[in-house]
Amino acid sequence: MGWLWAIIVGFVLGLIAKAIIPGKQHSPLWLTTVFGILGAIVGNAIARGIGIDETSGIDWGRHALQLAAAVVIVFLGDMAYMAVRGNKRRA
Repeated sequence: MGWLWAIIVGFVLGLIAKAIIPGKQHSPLWLTTVFGILGAIVGNAIARGIGIDETSGIDWGRHALQLAAAVVIVFLGDMAYMAVRGNKRRA
């Protein structure tokens, strides 16, 4: 069940991150989901590092860090995807 939740959370985080980033992103949906999963992992690591990984109730701080990390990873990942995809088109 843990992998299913990771995929669902990654999918949602990736889509929200794509909506936040201005302009058009060209990465496919499966890659956006992977970027979202990575954002959740990085956000959890940062939250754990600053001591807000476990709180009573909803962990709004942890979720905000996950989303912020997902935005950065989706942005950088999309740039990398376009760089690789652009190089393949020219060849």
